[in-house]
Amino acid sequence: MESNPGAGHDAPAEVVEALADDDLRFKVWGGDWCPDCTDQLPRFAAVLDEAGVPADRVDQYPVEKVDGEKEGPGMDEHDVEYIPTVVVFRRDEEVARFVESANEPIAESLAGELTGKSS
Repeated sequence: MESNPGAGHDAPAEVVEALADDDLRFKVWGGDWCPDCTDQLPRFAAVLDEAGVPADRVDQYPVEKVDGEKEGPGMDEHDVEYIPTVVVFRRDEEVARFVESANEPIAESLAGELTGKSS
């Protein structure tokens, strides 16, 4: 998941602030063959960069398509069926989740869940 410089620039300050919490850890599943992933994940990475989230708090899991099925590390353990999926943990407890194509960008969706202001 590479950041698209400048792509997160339009993220509202409250979104950046919500994701900047030092207690958060992000687990991200995606694949470079997936149009939703290649569209959404670079923008999400840019917002994480803007929020100052260090790389050691972002775990990335590559998902491959094998015989029409998605396969990747940790998918069963974390109930990942669609990609992109981003799961946010605070002290080992899941506190937010984005799955595939929600109605808003990944960062905004997660920040809404984290702050209780989801749409």
